[in-house]
Amino acid sequence: MYEPQNYQTSPNLAFLWPAFFAAATSEMAGLAAKHFSNLAVGSDGPAAEEPAWATAHTVPLELNTVRLRDFSAEKNGNPTLICTPLALHGGAVADLATGHSLVSALRANGIRRLFAADWRAATQDMRLLGIDNYLADLNVLVDHIGSPIDLIGLCQGGWMALIYAARFPTKIRKLVLAGSPVDFAAAPSALSDVAKITPLATFGELVRIGDGIVPGRKVLKFWGVELVLIEDIRQVLQTSCAVGSPEFAALEALFRNWYGWTIDLPGRYFLDVVDKLYKKNQLASGKFVALGRRVDLAELRTPMFLLAAAEDELVSPPQLLAAERLVGSKKGDIRKQIVPGRHVGLFMGKNTLDNVWPEIAGWLSEPIAVEKAALAAAH
Repeated sequence: MYEPQNYQTSPNLAFLWPAFFAAATSEMAGLAAKHFSNLAVGSDGPAAEEPAWATAHTVPLELNTVRLRDFSAEKNGNPTLICTPLALHGGAVADLATGHSLVSALRANGIRRLFAADWRAATQDMRLLGIDNYLADLNVLVDHIGSPIDLIGLCQGGWMALIYAARFPTKIRKLVLAGSPVDFAAAPSALSDVAKITPLATFGELVRIGDGIVPGRKVLKFWGVELVLIEDIRQVLQTSCAVGSPEFAALEALFRNWYGWTIDLPGRYFLDVVDKLYKKNQLASGKFVALGRRVDLAELRTPMFLLAAAEDELVSPPQLLAAERLVGSKKGDIRKQIVPGRHVGLFMGKNTLDNVWPEIAGWLSEPIAVEKAALAAAH
């Protein structure tokens, strides 16, 4: 989810699958699968520690695929669930540190019942899990919380949240998509371009060498933690702390540990996402099937807030904002905003957390039409 500005030449393009294929120039797409296999073997290096979530919470439910983290300050009120990305890095992207926590920003601005889906690393017995399995487990979390809920999808967690909302519309009250690809053909981006030109067999080779699992630490070594530039960290965190100061050193350490800790992904899930979403664009074209039913975004009437980053090199703003024309929500029920900054700044950037997410929290707290009607009838 993090990306250097000069992504075409930088070896540390991004944190998300299949971003590692864009780590070099477009010539990477022309490498034979066997050459990629040779690159991917060898020592993984020392493992980072699993990042701690900064805000106190409980874990009321834990499945093989996901932990439900509960940050609620109250038992009553509209529940909100953050759907973090099921990607190379962990869900602590939503709760890195004081001043750089989406969880804290939402809590401080009136969201009193708050949860997060924290996806777990895949094990060998999970290698055949696909998108449907994760949608089903997301449904378990929603039922445990109690629907209807407000759902916030971050990056790759956004298309999952959108599919879930379209599949179970009565369970979603409002939907927020932040830095999330919806129409992968709407505009170029580093991820969609490389996925388009890279043969599916190349992606399959990564799954093969991982014995059915996409190995996060092997993927990560294509960049190396040491290659994350300090200036890049300062920019995505949007911090005013001086480089070299104790305050910045503490933030840098937290960020690098978050970056250095990876999760493995089921091979089937990985290949389905690459093929069905990135290559075939089935979600935008109305051909994606979720849990036995074709997803027609035009049938979705949920109020939505779309948040994009102007300098996002992984998910170009048009890929997200295309949702406005694809869904059936009333025009007045869709809000959108493009903010300065880069991709991960949407979730960790201090300026965005201080100035944009309070507005989103306020929007989430506003009653929807059916609630307004009920209030009017009561009076």
